[in-house]
Amino acid sequence: MKIVIVGDILLDRDISGRSSRLSPDGPVPVLDVDHTLYRPGGAGLAAAVLARGTPRTKGTPLTLVTVLSTDSFAHKFSETLASVAGDGVNVVSGPSGVPTPIKTRLQSGSHPIARIDEWCGPPTIPEVTLEMTEAFATADAILVSDYGRGLTSNETLREALAQRARTVPLVWDPHPSGAPPVPGCSLVTPNLSEAAGLTGAPPLFDTAFSAGETLRTRWECAAVAVTAGKLGAVLTTGGHVPLHLPARPAVEADPCGAGDRFATSVTQALGEGHDLGSAMFQAVTDTGEFLKAGGVAGLEAQLTAMHTPQRDAVRLANHVRATGGTVVATGGCFDLLHAGHARVLAGARRLGDCLIVCINSDESVRRIKGHGRPIMTQTDRAELLESLECVDAVMVFEEDTPTQVLGELMPDVWVKGGDYAKDTLPESRALAEWGGRIVALPYHPGRSTTRIASAIERVS
Repeated sequence: MKIVIVGDILLDRDISGRSSRLSPDGPVPVLDVDHTLYRPGGAGLAAAVLARGTPRTKGTPLTLVTVLSTDSFAHKFSETLASVAGDGVNVVSGPSGVPTPIKTRLQSGSHPIARIDEWCGPPTIPEVTLEMTEAFATADAILVSDYGRGLTSNETLREALAQRARTVPLVWDPHPSGAPPVPGCSLVTPNLSEAAGLTGAPPLFDTAFSAGETLRTRWECAAVAVTAGKLGAVLTTGGHVPLHLPARPAVEADPCGAGDRFATSVTQALGEGHDLGSAMFQAVTDTGEFLKAGGVAGLEAQLTAMHTPQRDAVRLANHVRATGGTVVATGGCFDLLHAGHARVLAGARRLGDCLIVCINSDESVRRIKGHGRPIMTQTDRAELLESLECVDAVMVFEEDTPTQVLGELMPDVWVKGGDYAKDTLPESRALAEWGGRIVALPYHPGRSTTRIASAIERVS
């Protein structure tokens, strides 16, 4: 199945830090910057989310059709898309003729301070090349990710999209400043605020039911799905009672990218042959999982782990700390994962916003445990731990104690399983350097790698 995303790109920039004082120039907060993150935005974020968002997506041919500037920020966009999506996205682009639009978010801890939009003037309608329209001529499903910068107003593009809408699923994710969807769309996905603004109704949940049908008729599309954040989504198809799909309960998370996750998921499901109802259910489920995993922050950590696991653990720790979260780490050999390990890991994860597990390398285990150990290689041990929902990253260390790796991660909380005297732990001095603390979780008697290994040896 070939999926094509058509739309405007942005370059997203998150500047995070701490704010504890007001500026002497006026009553505005001063942000002490800790971290600046660039990532693909707009239709570029939708492409990145689809390329790596769910296991179902892997291996799916994906093309992004857009327009790009020739400035340095366009190069930065391409660079970040490649780092996030790997080689999973083929970009077909024409010239935009204008500077790259940049969206900057300022955050103190986890609290937004301001957003800065650098659009450089009103939207312009760019030229569309033959290569761009040919890129979706053989698509099995198309998502139009409109971010209001003018691409969807090009008549050549609109005619080509309207023609494809007659034969394949075409989902349109609209924007208040963008062009209306072409007639014949399979589904249009405004959020509640957009639906209310387009119909003149108040931005209340009840509006999703009435506005959906109004917009479906206006846009001459098969269905409208009004997304309403924590309240889920409402599907209107005309002639049928609107279908409300409640959202899955999720922890508080950055909602950035949630609309892209929903739109890409429903496009994929329709391309796979699902009916609208089941495609909507899949999209709501995928969006909940996306937010549960941390939204765009979780996506970035997940993707970095695929290429550089060691750097990912440090990068994840830095990001969580920069956004005001609590970094939790624990360590050990984890040679045979058992119920005692599982309980300690699950308990450790509840102490903060991410859990990084530091494991001894094969050579380190051999020095500590002796001949015949480890039973499993460090690669297998890391893979098994990473498969646990409570583990966010794994880091392998070569030393006999994790003191050096702790200096790289600087966790707020270091978890030990069992009963320890704090002063006897080699980690204590390292944790004291940055104000970290050690927490012991209950040891569960009768669960040990050595005992399990001995039992296996007796029956083998």
